[in-house]
Order: sequence, then C-alpha cells, then structure tokens
Amino acid sequence: MVSARGSLGAAPPIPRARIYLGVQAVAGTLWWVAVFASDSVRRWTLGGWNPTLLVVPDLVLFAGASAVAAAFASRWWAAACATWTTMVTGALVAYALLEREAGWGAVAMVLATVGTLAATLMLWFGRLPVEWFFVGPFAFHVSEAHAPSAHLRRSLTQLVLFWSTFLIALPLVLSWAEQRLRLRWALLDGSGWVRLGVVVFVAFSALGLWACWSMAIHGEGTPLPAATARKLVVVGPYRRVRNPMAVAGAMQTIGVGLLLGSWMVIASSVAGALIWNTFVRPDEERDLANRLGPDYEEYRSDVRCWIPARR
Repeated sequence: MVSARGSLGAAPPIPRARIYLGVQAVAGTLWWVAVFASDSVRRWTLGGWNPTLLVVPDLVLFAGASAVAAAFASRWWAAACATWTTMVTGALVAYALLEREAGWGAVAMVLATVGTLAATLMLWFGRLPVEWFFVGPFAFHVSEAHAPSAHLRRSLTQLVLFWSTFLIALPLVLSWAEQRLRLRWALLDGSGWVRLGVVVFVAFSALGLWACWSMAIHGEGTPLPAATARKLVVVGPYRRVRNPMAVAGAMQTIGVGLLLGSWMVIASSVAGALIWNTFVRPDEERDLANRLGPDYEEYRSDVRCWIPARR
C-alpha cells in the first residue's frame, strides 16, 4: 500500500528532492539564456521588468542555490532558494495582475515555488510532513452517535461549505486571473463546451449528493475526517468506487472549468486530485484500516479508488 513516506520500490524523498532541485537549477539557467536570446521569451515571462537587474541575484539564489542544495542535500541553501523564489513569485504575480503582462512567467514561478517548497520540506524532514494537513476539521475523529437526520444535516452543511469554496469562489478567482493575465485559450470558447460542462457538473453533483447521503445514513458520519463515519459504507456509490466524493469533486471542478472556459480551473482539478491521491488518501485509508480492520482491507482489495468496479 502507498504510504505517506512513499511506496515500496519508489525513490526515497530526499533523492527525489535533490533530483528536482538539480533539474530546476538547469532549467533556471536555460531560462535566463532564453530571456537574453529572445525578446518574446522576455516579454512573455518578465513583461516590462528589466532582466539585467534580476539576472545575477536570480542565478545565485535560484539556479545556484538549487544546484548547491541538489549536490550536497543542503537544507539551508534549499531554504534560501525557497525564500527567494517565494518573494519573486509574489512580486511577479502582483505585477502581472496589475499590468496584465508576464502571465506565463507568473504561472511558471507559482509552480516553481510549490516545487521548491516541497523539495525544501523533504530535505528538512526527510519526507513531506503531511500530518500538518490533518489538524482542526481534518483531524481524524470518529463521529459521535446521533440520529441519521443529524448526520445528514452536518454532512450537507459541510458539502455546502466545500462547494461554495472549491466550486464557486476558487474557480471564479482562477478564471478572473486567467483573463487578467491574458492566458485564455480560445479552444475552450463556445457553447458546446458550456453544455458539456453543465452535463458533467450536474451528473457528478448528483453523485456527490448520493455519496453524502450514503455516508450520513449508513456510515453514521460525515465526509470530513473530524466526524468520520462510524461504520464501513459499502452501499450506494461506495459499492462501485472507494471514494465517490473525491471522484465527484474532481469531475465537478472540471465541469465548472468547462462552463467558465478556464483551463486553469480544469488544471486545478487535476492537480488537486493528484495531491489528494498521493498525500492525503494514504493516511485516510490507514486510519480506516486501523479502525475497521479486515472488513476494510477486504473492501479495499475488491473496490478501486477512482475507477468504478463491476460488482
């Protein structure tokens, strides 16, 4: 089973972090070569910023620090790179949104910041400290005994909050940023995509509601780990897929992205699913296995997480 520390046979976290930082060092150096060789690259990634003011500190604190951290597994050089990258990213994103230029540079730097922070955490802790996620409403606690209607009310309240945040607020912000940065893709324009988005959103919203109802009524709990189900749920959509809520959420977000014509929203759905599957799901399933024992182990062996099973 995949764990928070990596699956059997996979490269350990620190070598992966060093490989990432090494690749980033090379990519950062090549990018600066491209900036001075091509006006188009400079315009797309820096806009009106003067590259001569940034080239030396960036080569030292981004490319150079990445190279040293990769070569010697240096936590301090990785931290210096992460600090510099975060500062530049914040400034470039603010500039890009205000001036409506350098959009691709802003996107690239956001991705570089995420990767650098992850690599730095791996070097400092030997792994990604995913336990930081499981606090507050995401800490594992079995739901208290209540009437089914109470579980259902709490579950629907959670669903409304999550949908408002991740299916309305966040997509609107991403779509606005995409337009502001002039990164819209004409490929996603057109009524055909809008109609497909409506179909996808409605269909998977129904799946999410069905899963929520099944969890509350049959599992005597809610979708959040803070009030997780008291019983193993193997009815409704859970007969076919282990986590229909995750499937529904990812596909709902794609539906919203199609409705808005936003590739950023669609990309956020894919990224969110990958992050959840890699870093969150293993701990959730470990908690279920510890609490529910052989019944859950048998269920997990029979039913897949993302692809519906024929039962």
